[in-house]
Amino acid sequence: MHHGSSVSHGSDAASPSTTWPARAAALAGVDLVNLGFGGGALLDPFTARALRDTPADLLSLKFGINLVNADLMRLRAFGPALHGFLDTVREGHPETPLLVIPALHCPLHEDTPGPAAFDPAALAEGRLRFRATGDPAGVPAGRLTLRTIREEMARVVASRATSDPHLHYLDGTELYGARDYAADPLPDELHPSPASHLRIAEHFAAAAFTGTGPFATRA
Repeated sequence: MHHGSSVSHGSDAASPSTTWPARAAALAGVDLVNLGFGGGALLDPFTARALRDTPADLLSLKFGINLVNADLMRLRAFGPALHGFLDTVREGHPETPLLVIPALHCPLHEDTPGPAAFDPAALAEGRLRFRATGDPAGVPAGRLTLRTIREEMARVVASRATSDPHLHYLDGTELYGARDYAADPLPDELHPSPASHLRIAEHFAAAAFTGTGPFATRA
């Protein structure tokens, strides 16, 4: 079972079966329950309860882009919100392999906070494109960027993993990083292309389901 943003939901994928979670599951030979919600990976408690109460042998959670492009919270609130979300999920899945993933590489919000907005110049040309409207000067005061999200998520997972051997972390830039962006940029600056969905799936399947990956033994 996977939870994430519109990238997980499948925005810009060629078909439902070629969203990156669906393709990764097919590559690994497992059945997928995809709880990817466009614009909705926001650490909501009711989502955590849905995950808690749904049977699953493997769990992956991907957070970051919606928290930044909605300008939803500040760094002080993010850490406790993530802890609380994981606490709730663990109530129903205390020993299920759980993989936590921060955002893919997205130059728009790597170092610039949200909120995100439509680019009016692109819309005037009939193209959909997003832009960041936040001020990087607000980052020291706690406004979130993808870079700060990754740092805090890594810290939270590391602190919990000392007592939770089934909790794991996978940097989202290992699935789609700067090199992937250079080869196949995000068409609207937020969502991967159909080809990148397939590439992300391959990277995820290799990282999670093969070798010493967190899902290899259970899968």
